Parts: sequence; C-alpha cells; structure tokens
Amino acid sequence: MRSLALKLTLAFLLVGLVVIVLVGVLIWRSSSTAFDRYLWEQSREAFAANATAYYQTHGSWAGAREYFRRSDAERRQQDGGDPAAPAPVPPFALVDPAGIVLVPSPPLNPGDRATRVQMDQGIPIEVDGRVVGVVVATGQPPDRDARQLRYQASVNQAMLLAALGGVAVALVLAALLARTLTRPLRELTAATRSLARGRLEQQVPVRSRDELGMLAASFNQMSADLAHSNELRRQMTADIAHDLRTPLTVLAGYLESLRDGVLPPTAARFETMYNEALQLQRLVEDLRTLSLADAGELSLNLQSVPPRELIARTVEAFEHRAATRGVALQLQVEPALPAVQVDVERMAQVLGNLVSNALRHTPGGGTITLSARRQAGSVLLAVQDTGEGISPEVLPHIFDRFYRGESSRQAQQGESGLGLPIVKSIVELHGGTVTAESVSGQGATFTVELPVQVKDAR
Repeated sequence: MRSLALKLTLAFLLVGLVVIVLVGVLIWRSSSTAFDRYLWEQSREAFAANATAYYQTHGSWAGAREYFRRSDAERRQQDGGDPAAPAPVPPFALVDPAGIVLVPSPPLNPGDRATRVQMDQGIPIEVDGRVVGVVVATGQPPDRDARQLRYQASVNQAMLLAALGGVAVALVLAALLARTLTRPLRELTAATRSLARGRLEQQVPVRSRDELGMLAASFNQMSADLAHSNELRRQMTADIAHDLRTPLTVLAGYLESLRDGVLPPTAARFETMYNEALQLQRLVEDLRTLSLADAGELSLNLQSVPPRELIARTVEAFEHRAATRGVALQLQVEPALPAVQVDVERMAQVLGNLVSNALRHTPGGGTITLSARRQAGSVLLAVQDTGEGISPEVLPHIFDRFYRGESSRQAQQGESGLGLPIVKSIVELHGGTVTAESVSGQGATFTVELPVQVKDAR
C-alpha cells in the first residue's frame, strides 16, 4: 500500500467505524435498558391498578391468584399470543399488609413472607384510606408482548440503517479529507521532481497556516534560495574566470614577448609580472579560505587577546599606506575592556580587509576610525570611514560573494570581491557577527561583534 491518500482514507474510515460501533452499542444498550425500565414500571402500575380494582370489587383477596392468572392469559390472547402456552412468570408479587404472599412470583412462593425492604420499595394498595396489600418487585424482567417485540425490532433496524448510513458518510468524508490533506504533498512531490531535474525556481501554493502550509512556505523559500544561490554560483564562476584570466593574460603576454625577444627584460616589467602573480595568489588564497570555512575546516588558534592589541596592530600595519593617501587613522578604545578569545592572525585578516576596504573609498583628507567598546557581554570592534558610503540598494548584498554594483566596495579593479565574504565567514566562525551601516555620501561603518567567551572553539 503505497498511496498515502488510501492509507489516510482507511485510517479515517476505521476511526469512523469504531466510533459508530461504540456509539451504536451504547445507544442500543441505553435504549434497551430504558425500554425495559419503562415496561417494568408500566407493568407494575398496571398490576397495582388491577389489584386495587379487584379488591374494590370483591372486598377481599380471595381468588386473587386465579384471577391474575386468567388475566395474563387473556392479555396474551389479545396481543396475539398463544393462550395455551405456559404462563409467563410475573415480575411482581402481591402480599397482604403483614407481608404474606397472596399472588406469588419467584422467588416468593404462596405463604412466604416478603422482607421489610421489599415492602418499603413496593407500591401500597389503598382502598378507602386503608392499606390492604402491597405490590413488591421480585427482580424478574417483564416479558415483552408481540407489539413490544415488533417495536424493539423496528428500533434495532433503524439503528442498523443509521449505522450503515454513517459508514457511507464516513467513507466519503474520509476520502475527501485524505485528498485534501495529501493535495499539498502531491504538489510538493511534483515540485521536488522538477527541482531534481534542474528547474530550481519552483513555487507551490500555500493553502493553509498549519504544518502543511508551513512546509509549503519553507519549500518555496528553499527553492527561491536555491535559485538565487545557483545564480550567484554562475556569476561567481564567471567572475572567477574573469579575475583569473586578466592576470594570466598579462603574464602570458609578457612571457611570450620576453621569450621572443620582442621586449627587453627590465625591472619594471618583472615588477608588473610579479604584481600580477601576487594578484593570482591572493585570489587563490581567498578562494581557499572560503572553501575551508564552508567545509567547517578553517582551523582557529584561539588566544585571549585584549581588544586594544588587535586594534593597535591593525593601525600599525596600515599607518604608512594611510599616510601616503593622505588619510588619518584614529584609535578609540574604551578602558578596561575584557579580553576576547580569537585567532590573532585571522582577526588581523578581518580588520585588515575592513581597513583596506575603507582606504580604497576614503579620499585624501578623510579619516578612518578604529574603535573598540563593550556592549552587553560582547566587545564591538568598528571600522568607520568618511568616504562616499554605500548606496541603499547595494548595502544588503555587501557580504555576498562576487557581488558587484556601481557603488559596491568590491568593484574596484584588482580586488577579488571576496574580502567582505571572508570577513563574515571568519567572524561567524568565532561565534560573532558583522554588520555594515552607511548613508550614501557620508561614509560607512563596519562593526564586528565578538562574545567575551567563545564556548564552541575549534
């Protein structure tokens, strides 16, 4: 049985059948008990009325036993029964005020004495304000006549038809409900098959807000993310090919010219070739760093380091470059900051990428401020510049790999477009976060938030 709809239909039908059977049995038992109770009370009242009429007519109980026996036979004959058949056992006995049995009913025989409990629970027979007898119950169930049996049979037949109708309705509702529940699953199955064939942009209708609706919404988000990732992968492949081709073309051209003697070897030409080789080396190293981070294999040598030491090291490394560009480097560190657990070299790479990025976009006379401050159990390291800033449409994608926009800080010539993604990967590996804030034309601020203690250290 491979169909989920069939399984659900059978499961719902089974539940419906169990409920119908249980309800039917309970109703049958309840109605049968209530009907027997009604017959018993009706028979007792009729017996008492008959006994009262007999005493009022005869003035005593003489001949009462024979009278009730004839009355039962006549009643059975009127109801269509066989008057010659053995008389049914009456469910009541008639006793005198002293409790002596006048009209017997097993286990009370003629001459026996009824108990006080039986007398108290019986129906007293009063004539002229005087109790002349008591009708007591003996526990025998009342016999049903033909009409009562026909009535009970009709009730049972109606209940059976109702149960069969309930089964039919349960089957239809089970099939409809199973089909409704499995419809989103069928749509998801078709969409996943299309996804497996390479058509990544798949969307299924979200028909509810329950778990199935959440599953459909999650699938839509996953499909959209896959399509976006695939587009980024294609763009990244094209960008990598472009970034590799440019220095390789320059190197191949110079080497060919030097080999053929077209160009004489000079220090300037070797310097150009060396710079192109360094660009290739940086790109390859960036790609390797990202691949290790994605695979979770980028190892960290964690040490307890004061934030001032990290900031000061970065300022010292870039001080000369900033001076040659006419950009001032400033250092702002709050006192008594707690140490952070970081890989010093990797964190130097993070801050170096951010400062290098800021230098490319800060004109002469501008300022780059490196700061460190504490905030709610974390230490914030910030790099703020006074450059041209980042446009609002580019800012959300600033950490995407190979993202290129007109104002993007990854679009500068000679850059791989992987600096900020590497920053994000390394910071997240430390258990921290990195964010960017900017107003176009007013500079940008990159903030690295690091926990004071990193529990999950690799």
